[in-house]
Amino acid sequence: MPQFDPSTFAPQVFWLVVTFIVLYVLMAKVALPKIGAVLDERQRKIDDNLDKAAQIKAEAETALAAYEKALAEARAHAVAVVRETTDRLGQEGERRSRELADRLAEQIKAGEARIAAAKETALAGVRDVAADIAGAVVGRLIGGTPDRARLEAAIGAALEEQGQ
Repeated sequence: MPQFDPSTFAPQVFWLVVTFIVLYVLMAKVALPKIGAVLDERQRKIDDNLDKAAQIKAEAETALAAYEKALAEARAHAVAVVRETTDRLGQEGERRSRELADRLAEQIKAGEARIAAAKETALAGVRDVAADIAGAVVGRLIGGTPDRARLEAAIGAALEEQGQ
């Protein structure tokens, strides 16, 4: 094998050093700066994306805070509206209840007055009917006409004893 021949070591070492230096210079001046530039660009993009993500996160937190504030305000407004409506409906219900109670009281008074008038009419009718019947009975018993004033006084006394 020619590489193990000691007489060719010097030219092989020379070309090894020349090749190494040329490859080193090519790597140092051409390839490594491009790789470094790509890595720097990649790191810059990652940093930009992280900055954008932080900015978007801050905006999202701000939007969330605004949403929660608006939601709390809406809930408070809804509670206020419900409370106001409940109070208003309660007051209206009380007003209607009072009106109904007043109307029913008037109807009860009117009904009691009609009942009292009907009772008076009925009692007056009862007195007249009782006087007619008593007069007929007494007339048959005694064979004549009894005194109307005395019959009405007796009927009045009998009704007073019964509490009418």
